[in-house]
Amino acid sequence: MLSVSRTVFYEDHQRQNTKDLLLKDQILKVLEINPSYGHRRIAIALCVGKKRVRRVMGLFNIKPYKRKARWKKPQDCGNPPTNYPNLIKGTCPIKPRVIYAGDFTYLRWNNRFIYLATFLDIFTRETVGWSISTKHTESLVTEAFIDAVIKNGKPLIVHTDQGSEYRSQEYISLMRELGVQISMSKKGSPWENGYQESFYDNFKTDLGLEFERFTTIGEFVEAIHSTIQKYNTQRIHTKLKMSPLSFKQRFLSLPV
Repeated sequence: MLSVSRTVFYEDHQRQNTKDLLLKDQILKVLEINPSYGHRRIAIALCVGKKRVRRVMGLFNIKPYKRKARWKKPQDCGNPPTNYPNLIKGTCPIKPRVIYAGDFTYLRWNNRFIYLATFLDIFTRETVGWSISTKHTESLVTEAFIDAVIKNGKPLIVHTDQGSEYRSQEYISLMRELGVQISMSKKGSPWENGYQESFYDNFKTDLGLEFERFTTIGEFVEAIHSTIQKYNTQRIHTKLKMSPLSFKQRFLSLPV
């Protein structure tokens, strides 16, 4: 009816299959290095359209690894409310060192816990300071903040949840001494610190599926440092369309 040879359609189909197989291999290579990448980050990494990446991932049933969600009771639920309101709700900083968001998590290794506290700049999404310890104390979070200040300077506002570590005299005194405004999420509202919640979800995936593969605590701690550095310097952030460090460097290079 169209006066077109069947061979034309066959050849076009074969060419499309070849392109899809090539893209499939490229997608798998990206996921091998970044197992938590979704189709948007993969598209940015490969410089191809996100719709095409999503189609090929669906065609070959390729899915990024996602850690099984585990509900946990917010740590501030049993505490009385503080006098520190959420100062960052609805804000949008336009430069670095305006707001640092802080939180901590635990990593289970060989039937013991390793605690990691971090602070990130919510403009650049860079993890600007962190601290690792085998003990869960107020010093864990204060040392992480001091690390951030030494490396990147102090912010105007620091935002956390209402956990006991951030309500401690040691932490509050440090913020007052440095002249930093304290901001806290409402009790039992972890989404008000979604920057850190998202970071830890991706961080644990990128750190690896089995923490027990590390034979010594030194190897585990080294891997934690390496994963944070990778997050800052290489891992593509969906909102930024590049790594936090690349975004920061591009911003700083703009004419004043």
